[in-house]
Amino acid sequence: MTDPVFFVPSRRYSVGEVAGLTGAVLADPGHSHIEISTIASASAGGEGALVFVDGKRNGVSLPTLHAAAVLCTPDVVGLVPDGIAVLVTPRPQQAFARIGRLLYPDAERPVGATGEAGISPFAHIDPTAHVETGAIIEAGAVIGPKAGVGAGTVVAANAVIGRSSQVGRDCYIGPHSSIQYALIGNGVIIHAGARIGQDGFGFAGGARGPERIPQIGRVIIQDNVEIGANSTVDRGAMADTIIGENTKIDNLVQIAHNVRIGRNCVIAGLTGISGSVTVGDNVMMGGGVGLADHLTVGAGARLAARSGFMHDVPAGEIWAGFPAKPMKDAMREFAWLKKMAKTKKDGGGND
Repeated sequence: MTDPVFFVPSRRYSVGEVAGLTGAVLADPGHSHIEISTIASASAGGEGALVFVDGKRNGVSLPTLHAAAVLCTPDVVGLVPDGIAVLVTPRPQQAFARIGRLLYPDAERPVGATGEAGISPFAHIDPTAHVETGAIIEAGAVIGPKAGVGAGTVVAANAVIGRSSQVGRDCYIGPHSSIQYALIGNGVIIHAGARIGQDGFGFAGGARGPERIPQIGRVIIQDNVEIGANSTVDRGAMADTIIGENTKIDNLVQIAHNVRIGRNCVIAGLTGISGSVTVGDNVMMGGGVGLADHLTVGAGARLAARSGFMHDVPAGEIWAGFPAKPMKDAMREFAWLKKMAKTKKDGGGND
């Protein structure tokens, strides 16, 4: 549930305004005056709440729904109880997200930990660093020699921007995160505890055991990238590690040295991408995906959660399994294993 201690709605919106802002069709124009004061899940609802339901599979809670209004697809309109405003749209979740951002602008983008404005007297900024007017540097933050921070950027408490690293404008660098050997574009969000630009895992076998290979590349993070809490992006060994524009990376993701990720990718938590992997634009990776080194994932590919990849993935394909393979092959194998397990259980198999 929303808690006014943490998130306060910007104002109330009428259902008529919601229809205009989202392009949804109001089923009963007589409901246009109903006011929206919060957002909620369809299973919770509540007074003044706007909820969304996408398709019949997700409509089981509709008959008992208690809410002010619902954004839904046309196939579930008949399930909505009387008195609730119905806003019909083919993409209810996207419409719901738009209204949510308007209602709770502070939840759209992280805010500083201390609420300070300008440069805190308790921050350490090297005399050779350049911090543009309008940046916020909170208590305990460190801006190293020759580092740069753009206007509108928040460097939260105890974050570190290392020597010569550059952070663009309107970024957010979360508490206790560290940025080294990195060039970061505009509008980038890096959440608490993330580590950007540390050594890649590069070692060569030697007479006395593993010997370190110098990691002398950089991390390049393009505009509007988001990197989740406690994720890591290693700097390149000889080349650069690159994260493409508008890519979104979840918490606890490991991106190794020399990885190149395209634009508009979505990478869920606990994914591990080994060194020198190349990922095309618009790729989606489910949680816990693992990729071996030097692979190529083609543009628009979809990698199912918990899959392990040992081979390149062609553009536009959906792969799953361990080791991963095209989805139709993986599903065929899963079905066969299920059948064999049932046969064994029923006594039809051989020991």
